[in-house]
Parts: sequence; C-alpha cells; structure tokens
Amino acid sequence: MRVGVIVFPGSNCDADVQWAVEQVGGRAEFVWHQATSLAGFDAVILPGGFSYGDYLRCGAIARFSPIMGEVARFAGEGRPVLGICNGFQILTEAGLLPGVLRRNAGLKFLCRPVHLRVENADTAWTRGLQRGQVLRLPIAHGEGNYYADPEELAELERRGQVVFRYVTNPNGSVNNIAGVCNREGNVVGMMPHPERAVTALLGGEDGRRILGAVLSGEGVRAC
Repeated sequence: MRVGVIVFPGSNCDADVQWAVEQVGGRAEFVWHQATSLAGFDAVILPGGFSYGDYLRCGAIARFSPIMGEVARFAGEGRPVLGICNGFQILTEAGLLPGVLRRNAGLKFLCRPVHLRVENADTAWTRGLQRGQVLRLPIAHGEGNYYADPEELAELERRGQVVFRYVTNPNGSVNNIAGVCNREGNVVGMMPHPERAVTALLGGEDGRRILGAVLSGEGVRAC
C-alpha cells in the first residue's frame, strides 16, 4: 500500500505520519505541495502542522497549493484521503469537507489525550471499527473548534457524515464533533492524531485502527 503524505511549508507531522504508516505495514512517501501528480498512490494523508504559518487562518493559503487540485481529483475518483489536524483544516478550506475550524473555546492551545466515539464505521478510514466504539487519541491544536451552520449541521447528522465525536468536548466543537467525512465516505478529516497512537510506547495503539482500515487494502484502487 503506497501512501502519499502531502508536505506544505510549515507541516510538522509529516515524518510522524510516514513512520506511523510504515509501523502499520504501508509505504509512505512525501509529496511536496508544488507537485502536480499523485500517480501510483493508493491513499493520501494531509498531516498536521502550521501550513504557511497559519497566516490568514489555518489552511487558507495551503488550499491554493498546486497539489490540492490533484488531491481534489484523487478524492473525486473515490480514493481515500485523510486530513489530520491542520490537514483537516485544509480540507475544509478547499471545500472537500463541510464546515470550518475555529479558535478553541477559551482561546488556548490544547495538547492532551482525549476520548472519542466512532459515529460512522463505514468510511474508508473507519472500516473494521464499530459504531459506538471509544478510542483514545491525542489532540494538539489551537483551532479545532468545529462549526457548521444549523442547516448544514442537521444535514451532516442526517447523512451520517459525523465520523468521530468527543466523549468530553475539549474545544467547544458543535455537537462534540471531532471528525467528519464527505458524502461518499472516502474523504475524512479529524482533529485528533492517530499517527501519535500506533504503539504502546506512545501511550496507546488506537491510531492503528484508523490507519490500518485503509492500509489493509480493502476497497482501495490504485491510480
């Protein structure tokens, strides 16, 4: 399984994601944001960090990077795309996922483990999990407060696009939302970091269950 890890100026979790993918049995390669092809990749991950220094707002500049047109095409073909933390923010700014990420309630950067409940076990990144299952993953963000207007939120809930929900809301996210997907379920964005929970030495292995869902190869087509 060949996974492309998109690297923007300011990404700082790219090496973490590469290492985690390889721990789970995949092969990860960095893709610089100025690249214009994802040929040969089976899945794509946008890692965390501070793309372009988070100027304007998180992900607002990264959405214009050349690679994002290819990410949109890749996603449009039904292939698996995962945005983690800043990657989630970029996917919302690019219109590949609904909603926005705002400053945390309390305006403080949060860095600690949280518990989140699986709400949708049918996405490309949650196959093998069970609805209602509780995972323990770390968060590290200052702008993870998920928001969608009431009408859009109602549609997300109705269509089952809420993928993860915080058991105890750390940042003020509407409806305790920690992650969402597109309508097709192949694009997922989440604020917690699965790549930081793939071995007991890091405090837990629940991240394997997310990364491993795609790396098992189930339902994934190569370019």
